Amino acid sequence: MVQSSEVAEGSLMEERLSITARRLRGFLSLYRRSWIGMLGLLFILAFIAMALIAPYVAPYDPRALVGLPFRKPSAEFPLGTDQVGRDIYSQLIWGSRVSLMVGLLASFFGVAIGTLIGLVSGYYKGPLDAVLMRITDLFITVPNLPLMLILAAIIGRSMWNIIFVIGFLGWTSTARMVRSQTLSIKERPYVEAARSVGARDRQILWRHILPNVFPLVFANAIVGIVDAILAESGLSFLGLGDPTKPSWGLILRYANEAGALATGRWWFIIPPGLCIMLVAIGFAFSSYSLDQILNPRLRERR
Repeated sequence: MVQSSEVAEGSLMEERLSITARRLRGFLSLYRRSWIGMLGLLFILAFIAMALIAPYVAPYDPRALVGLPFRKPSAEFPLGTDQVGRDIYSQLIWGSRVSLMVGLLASFFGVAIGTLIGLVSGYYKGPLDAVLMRITDLFITVPNLPLMLILAAIIGRSMWNIIFVIGFLGWTSTARMVRSQTLSIKERPYVEAARSVGARDRQILWRHILPNVFPLVFANAIVGIVDAILAESGLSFLGLGDPTKPSWGLILRYANEAGALATGRWWFIIPPGLCIMLVAIGFAFSSYSLDQILNPRLRERR
């Protein structure tokens, strides 16, 4: 009996792995057909590569004074130097690390909070649902930027504090979406069957409901990365970012302080702005393609 049970469990595991592999192959096949998604993925991979090889390709320490102030682009300084003599090109390369790290971690933090609140609120309903949704409504109605500025100013200027602030204020849309999906999924026959055989609420939430809402959560997390990168750039530009970590927003702040726009120093403004735009486009294109793949109704309209 023990051996037959082990054989049955092994065959069930193999069947699950086979189903997962088929779904993954189908997903990759659909994604490769989307030129927008492939272009977005190309942008994302390029910036990830830049972040990974930053110590090897950046010619100087981004915080070191390596030349005279306001040097124009040259072979020695491809994007010139800033107002105190730091190499802008090195700051740009190292800035990809901060921007991507803040975007990924803050989005993960916000999505985790939103998913948990949405699952609990949609599954249990009643007073708990009412309280959680009123808290969500409160966060939605309060303007994010002023609250973000206040929190960043209170808790201090560090990269981890910025990640916490952005993630703490970026969970509301995920919570609303997960709640609506949970309300629908919890009434489906397989959930009722699991409940009828004695499955606990926690088992139903994690084994039956979460796997079905995860694809939409993943697509929403990609959008959250864009919002987090833009938020970090905005906070750094306003002087509330981490001054010890070079980022694209911090480069733009230095450019604004130096009057680069008024003096025509385009190499101080355009490269960091272009990087922010391209990485945002990359994640936005990927999110669009994921939405098309994960939502069959949208895919049928193409």
